[in-house]
Amino acid sequence: MKKLPIGIQSFEKLRSNGYLYVDKTREIHRMIDSGKIYFLSRPRRFGKSLLVSTLDELFSGNQSLFEGLYIHDRWDWTQPHPVIRLDWGGMSYHTPEALSRSLADFVTAKAEYAGITLEDTGLSDRFFELVEKLHYQTGRKVVLLVDEYDKPITDHLTNPDVLSANDTKLHDFYQVFKAADDHLQFVFLTGISRFSGVSIFSALNLNDITMNDRYASICGYTQEELESYFPEYMDEAGKRMDMSRGELLEDIRRWYNGYSWDGETSVYNPISILLLFDKCVFGNYWFDTGTPTFLISLLQKRNDLKPVLEPVSVSSSALRGFDPLRIGGTSLLFQSGYLTVKSRQLIGGRPQYTLGVPNTEVNEPLLKHLLIAYSGYPADRMPPIRSAMQQQISSGDASGLERNLRILLADVPCQLHVESEAYYHSMLLVWLKTLGFDIQGEISVSNGRIDAVWRQPELTVITEVKYHPEKDAETLLHEALVQIRNRRYGEPYRTIKVTLLAVAFAGKEIACRIEEPEVEKRKYRKRKIEN
Repeated sequence: MKKLPIGIQSFEKLRSNGYLYVDKTREIHRMIDSGKIYFLSRPRRFGKSLLVSTLDELFSGNQSLFEGLYIHDRWDWTQPHPVIRLDWGGMSYHTPEALSRSLADFVTAKAEYAGITLEDTGLSDRFFELVEKLHYQTGRKVVLLVDEYDKPITDHLTNPDVLSANDTKLHDFYQVFKAADDHLQFVFLTGISRFSGVSIFSALNLNDITMNDRYASICGYTQEELESYFPEYMDEAGKRMDMSRGELLEDIRRWYNGYSWDGETSVYNPISILLLFDKCVFGNYWFDTGTPTFLISLLQKRNDLKPVLEPVSVSSSALRGFDPLRIGGTSLLFQSGYLTVKSRQLIGGRPQYTLGVPNTEVNEPLLKHLLIAYSGYPADRMPPIRSAMQQQISSGDASGLERNLRILLADVPCQLHVESEAYYHSMLLVWLKTLGFDIQGEISVSNGRIDAVWRQPELTVITEVKYHPEKDAETLLHEALVQIRNRRYGEPYRTIKVTLLAVAFAGKEIACRIEEPEVEKRKYRKRKIEN
C-alpha cells in the first residue's frame, strides 16, 4: 500500500516519496484551460495548500512528478513559467509592522533567488519590479500563486485594530496584481473567506470558483475516489474494526461525508479520511485540529444558534463576500466549514442555498462545545440524564423533567445568565439537541411561531418557552400553555400523538408542565365513556 499523506502539503514530496495521491489534475487542467485569474475558498485542512503546490510544480515544468496522472499527456512541458508562490502559513503578521517586514523579505528573497537586482524602494514598487523583470528575464509570463491570502485577516477577527491595519497593508500589496496584468500568465488564490473589503477582489477580475459546480470536487475526496483509491485501507480498517465493507462505508459516510458547495457533489475532508485509515478508529479529527473559541463565543453572544440546530436558507449574495469586522454567525460558520450547502435552487434565475451541518464529526462536538458554553455541564455526564428525560417526556413526568432541567441550569455560571427569553430559548435548544433529541426551533405556522418541536417515535412535543425576571413560574407556565392552545400550534400535527410542554424561566428558577392538547383529552374522555 502507498503511504498515507498525513500532513504532506508538498506535491513534490508526495509524488517523490511514494505517498498516495488522489488525482485532481483533470479539474486543474479544466481550470487552466478556461481562464487566467481564479479564487477558491475552502475551510482549513481541506487540501488547498497541496493544490497550490501542484500548480507550482506544473507551471515550473516538473514533468516527472506527473507521470501517470490525467494531465501528463495534455500539458506542454516545453513551456515552463517563472512562479512566485506566496504562502502566508510561513510568514509573520501578528502586527502590521511584522506584516510589512515579512512581505519585504519575501520580495527580496525571490529576487535574490532569481538573480534579479531590485532598484525601487517601496514595497509595492519592488513587487511590481520583480514580476516585470522575471517576465523579461525568462521571456515567459509569471504565475502568481497565493495560499491563504486572508490569513493575516482571519487570524485577527477578534482584534479589529490589527485586522484593519493588516487589511490596509494588503490593499497596497495586492494592487500590484492588477498593475502587473500584462506580465502575468496565471493567478490563483486560496483562502477561507472572501472578504469584500480586501482590494484584490475589486482590483482584479477574479473568477471565484468556490460555488462553481465544475470545481466542486477540486479539493476533498468524492465517494468514488474514496472507494477507488483506498480499497486496501478499507480492508484493513474493516478487519481491525470488525466491520463489513458495507457497514464501514455507511459509517464513514455518516461521520465524514457531506461537504458541498453546489448542493449536489459531496466530498470528504481529506484529513479525516487519512487519520481514520491510519488509526482505524472513528474520531473528530478535523474538528479537533482547531475549533476557534471565538466562534463559540460569537454564537453565544449573538444567540444565533438556528443554523447549528436546523438547516437555514440564504441567498447567493449572503455567501459572496464578507466584511471581516461585521461577518455574521451564519456566514462565519459556512466559511469555517461548520455549515455546508445542503441544496441549491434557482429562484428568478438566482441561486438560493440551504445550509446545514455537514456530518456527525462536525455536529456532535460543535453541540458539545456550545453545551459547555451555555451550561458548563460535563458532556460525559449526559447519557443518564438523556435517558431519564426521554422517559419523562414520554410518560408526562413533568416533575422529573423539571428536576433534570434544574440540574443543567445549576451549572450555568452566574455571569452567563442573560435577561432575555431568546437566551434561555437558545440554551434549552442546545441542551436538548446535545442530549440527542430530534428538535427543530422556531417553526412557523399559520397562527404564529412555535418555539420548538421535538420529535420522538410516535410522539411530537410542542414547546413554548417563557422568561421573565419578576413573574412567578406558575404564571409563565399558564401563559405558555394558553399561547399554544389559542394559536392552535398543534393543528399541523393532528395525525400523530401530540404533547404540550411549557418551560418557564422565572429569574434563575426553572419549571415545566406537560399536558395533552384539548383534542386529545376529549378523545380520551370519549373512549372512557364508550367503554
